[in-house]
Amino acid sequence: MKANLRTYLTELTNVDNVEALWSLHCDKMAEFGFDRLIYGFTQFMTPTSFGDPNDFVVLSNHTAEYRKGFVEDGLYRDAPMVRWALENEGHASWRVMAERISHGQIDEKVQKVIAFNLTHKVNAGYTVSFKSVSSRAKGAISLCAAADINQDQIDEMWADHGGDIVLMNNLVHLKIMTLPIPLQNQNLTPRQREALEWVGDGKTMQDIAQIMGLTQATIEKHLRLARETLNVETTAQAVAKAAFHNQMYVIHA
Repeated sequence: MKANLRTYLTELTNVDNVEALWSLHCDKMAEFGFDRLIYGFTQFMTPTSFGDPNDFVVLSNHTAEYRKGFVEDGLYRDAPMVRWALENEGHASWRVMAERISHGQIDEKVQKVIAFNLTHKVNAGYTVSFKSVSSRAKGAISLCAAADINQDQIDEMWADHGGDIVLMNNLVHLKIMTLPIPLQNQNLTPRQREALEWVGDGKTMQDIAQIMGLTQATIEKHLRLARETLNVETTAQAVAKAAFHNQMYVIHA
């Protein structure tokens, strides 16, 4: 097991794109009985909000129907294990959710989430909540057990391999933070990216025009299109969003 883990971690650290990383990790977690995963990260939380969903980093191998209901339609906001992840760091068996249900500690919104999960056979698993370095940032991953595995069985497996599983997921989270995150319908052109990079370096419009060999009007056009592409209002916001998703200073971009 340890040699197998070492091989996986070596491959993990050498991956250079999120798609390959996620595929590798989903395959690895399936070896432990977790066949459906959702990873989420935000850096724009407030005391009353998760932030703009368009700014979330979300990776999942659940069905499109499940992703739409849970993520796009916003059921995650009331999901018990999502709330647990916001308030805690470390890992937790989904048994804590079952205990809340058995004690009648759920409201109508939570009941709706649970019913939706049961419809999709999402009823056993673990959640890993990553250590935050900022009050505005939070990341977690949901590890859903295969439909034919119950919570007792997954807890028994976790007793033997939980430490390794937490280590692997922690490293995946850290690795994702270093890789360019694909943005749906928000891909910058090389010129837009370069202009934002120079703005991030503190250059003026005149400086950027001279460096890139273009007119100031053309530079302003690239920046305007970058703002539109990233769905933000200001160039400063565009720089921040592109940097958050590791879309700047990318060697192979």
